[in-house]
Amino acid sequence: MENFVVSARKYRPATFASVVGQYHITSTLKNAISRGQLAHAYLFCGPRGVGKTTCARIFAKAINCLSPVDAEACNQCESCRGFNEGRSFNIHELDAASNNSVDDIRSLTEQVRIPPQIGRYSVYIIDEVHMLSAAAFNAFLKTLEEPPAHAIFILATTEKHKILPTILSRCQIFDFNRIRVEDSVAYLKYIASQEGITADDESLHLIAQKADGGMRDALSMFDKAVSFCGNNLNFKEVAQTLNVLDYDTYFTVTKLILAGDYPGALLLLDDVLRKGFSGQTFLTGLNSHFRDILMCKSPDTLKLLEVTGSLLDRYKQQGADCDVGFLFEAISLLTALDGSLRTSSNQRLSVELGLMKLCGLGQKKNDSTGQIASPALPPLQSNRTATVSSVEIVSTQPPVEQKPSSPPQRNESTPTITPTSPSQEKPATPAETASKPKPPAPHTIRSISGLPISSIMNASRGSYTGEPTAEEKHSSQETEKTDPDSENKIRNAMPELVRRIEKVRPRIAMAFRELQTQGNILKINVPNESLREDILRNQSEILSLLIDVAHLEGTAKLEVTVVEKVTGLKPVRVEDRLKFLTEKNPLLTALRKEMDLDVE
Repeated sequence: MENFVVSARKYRPATFASVVGQYHITSTLKNAISRGQLAHAYLFCGPRGVGKTTCARIFAKAINCLSPVDAEACNQCESCRGFNEGRSFNIHELDAASNNSVDDIRSLTEQVRIPPQIGRYSVYIIDEVHMLSAAAFNAFLKTLEEPPAHAIFILATTEKHKILPTILSRCQIFDFNRIRVEDSVAYLKYIASQEGITADDESLHLIAQKADGGMRDALSMFDKAVSFCGNNLNFKEVAQTLNVLDYDTYFTVTKLILAGDYPGALLLLDDVLRKGFSGQTFLTGLNSHFRDILMCKSPDTLKLLEVTGSLLDRYKQQGADCDVGFLFEAISLLTALDGSLRTSSNQRLSVELGLMKLCGLGQKKNDSTGQIASPALPPLQSNRTATVSSVEIVSTQPPVEQKPSSPPQRNESTPTITPTSPSQEKPATPAETASKPKPPAPHTIRSISGLPISSIMNASRGSYTGEPTAEEKHSSQETEKTDPDSENKIRNAMPELVRRIEKVRPRIAMAFRELQTQGNILKINVPNESLREDILRNQSEILSLLIDVAHLEGTAKLEVTVVEKVTGLKPVRVEDRLKFLTEKNPLLTALRKEMDLDVE
């Protein structure tokens, strides 16, 4: 049987022109050889498998060539033949990982004094130089700074930050880049043609992306794929060999997410886990997939997408169905989930929850644009609906007496402001409510009344105009259903409700300890505007949780009132505390100005 030589060794570049993806390095070295401007020490640094040691050998061979051609070795002279046959005494390679002591460096410095037998230079290539001990580095300093005229040192490392600054200052530093996917694919195509192997572009792109910029890794994966697939490489078999998820998986799950189909997404995740892939691998690939789709949204960023051919067309087609806002939120969600997944005690549940949140984003997008008709996410209980009745802002200042005058003209869109006192409010019987309208509160600005949650969220963003639309009125009337025993159910469920809210929103839970109930209405008094805004932002989740905990067979309503003199609730945020203390002691303001103090 003929001895097999791996592609990484068989097709190792022998000239500067054959080095892949490092043109800025090879052109600089060739110009230095042509002009005779050779330094006495070089440092080649960069990721693994990008050509550091290869370029060092080509450079050492070229500077000792007796008849170079365009700064390339001729491969005909005695020096080149000796190098090609492995018997050159001018080029010395040292592995610093196993020769990292002071004695090894002393032996090297004694050897440096011996001039070359053939050629002009003795070249010393020290690989993994960062593995040298601190004492060995210090012993090497003098020789590295002032070597003999015939000695040239080439140091190679993957971790430049571990090398002493005194060593770095004595070398010309060359930073090698990761090899681009396009360059790796082109070189793999060349090798496949030399070996008589047929491969589609998707397979070679998958190998190049999996290699992460290292040509040696790409060639090793290429050999592995050939061993499994034979002389015909196809995408599915290569993906199976390299144990990576194919593009179809991510295109499919993205389609399910955009449709809001969370059951289908969970079943696909289960199939992925059954194949032996981890949840984190799946999330990382999905995050990269969303990033690639985002790159397709703009012609300027399309060049950052390292795919071509039919695969690029698929990305463009799916990118047309995704808006930029959805992609931003999805990438942010997956990035945060990836950071917390390592410490999660139940990784599968965390991944499933992340998928369901993504499906919720997709459903939200469909509801807002109306582009895709898809099933909505089910509520907590099928016969329960959460609505918000009203949110009120009440001032405790006494009303200003006004002289009788002719009543002003009243605009229908302007809210009515009439005086009343919060302490004078009494629960009204259903008969009284039906026969006599309830008078408005004094200095009460009724900002939201009888609207669904979507209008309240618009109001919190400042887009509410003051009047419900016809669609909102119809939706409110349809969902208005009251549980006859709602008051007792809510009172019994309050401890559990407060306990659950306290886990995720402890600041809001403080206000719910002092609430009052009237039928299906929760009345809450809060001391400041910031707490009211927090409750307003989370009201839909609060009411949904209340309906679930209390087992209400109908709607629940929430009334939030800002009363500055509410007792029992202490400010939580630093700004609220400062305002609270300043009102009690105005001298604090003068003290802050005098001592130039800031709130931290």
